[in-house]
Amino acid sequence: MNLQGLVALMKMELKKLIRQPANLFLMLLFPMVLTLGFGVAFGDPESGMDINALVPGLIPYACIFIIMTIAQSFTTERQEGLLKRMNTTPMTAGEFMGSHIITNMLIAILQVVVVVVMAVLIGFRPNSGVEGIFLALPIAALFSLSSVGLGLITATVSKTPEAATGISFVFILPQMFFGTFIPLTDTTRQIAMFMPSYYVLDTLTLIFGGDWTNPSILLDVGVISIISVAIVTIGILLFKKYGNA
Repeated sequence: MNLQGLVALMKMELKKLIRQPANLFLMLLFPMVLTLGFGVAFGDPESGMDINALVPGLIPYACIFIIMTIAQSFTTERQEGLLKRMNTTPMTAGEFMGSHIITNMLIAILQVVVVVVMAVLIGFRPNSGVEGIFLALPIAALFSLSSVGLGLITATVSKTPEAATGISFVFILPQMFFGTFIPLTDTTRQIAMFMPSYYVLDTLTLIFGGDWTNPSILLDVGVISIISVAIVTIGILLFKKYGNA
């Protein structure tokens, strides 16, 4: 893999995302508005939920929308013939996929920063201190792998960017309702345990709560790693075989 080519592709992907208002909104403004909106509306301790309880769920909530941006991006590039033209260049498939994966891992990290900064402004004070916030960054980046993989699966079965937007919610909505800040019952928890976002929520709740020695953190990170790597691998293989035409 050519490192220089990989960096050049990452720069191209970042510039393309920045130039698209919808993607820019989902990347930065959406997490900002989401944090402020839910923080003000539901961050009242008297309602049984404060901003400290909300933030661990807001982070995966923001990151799951990477599924949509990836699905739209790959579907658009295929529709415009860019993928076929790229096959005629010296660029390898590894460099192309690697640039998307690393770019979206960086976006996930940026989203964590946006959520935490906005949350701190309205009263978020994690018991973990700054150390916990820094630990949340690689966890979000790791979680983004599953979103990239689900985005590729969505792009594989979508004929148009519009279809990709709708189909992506097949993967977004379950994680939204069963793996973020929405309270779980004993029944819904059984469903949530199939969602990678659930383990991100559990890990960040323990970390921000200052429970550093809890063995569940390592277990959750292990599950996130296995699920994310498996999903992104499946997504890459399916897209290369069926979605790159």
